[in-house]
Amino acid sequence: MNKKELARYVALDCGTSIQQAEEILNSILRNIAGAVSEGDVVEFVGFGSFEAKLRKKRKGFNLKTNEQIEIPARIVPVFRAGKKFKEQVNRKGG
Repeated sequence: MNKKELARYVALDCGTSIQQAEEILNSILRNIAGAVSEGDVVEFVGFGSFEAKLRKKRKGFNLKTNEQIEIPARIVPVFRAGKKFKEQVNRKGG
């Protein structure tokens, strides 16, 4: 499912237009990304949480030259699924 398809489902569930649902979805995503980039944790109980984590510097290899390289530390976004979300996926996927 992509963002347009999700917006269509949201529009059907909420009785709004697809355009309004897309605007709401874009606002939600923009605000989640903004909060996480400022160091906040965005948590939806039962669904999961979004946060930023520091990935430490590490050693890697250049696959073309087989030389060892140092991969610098960086901050990466992380999503951790909540209990209810995991249970729902397990019921449908299992």
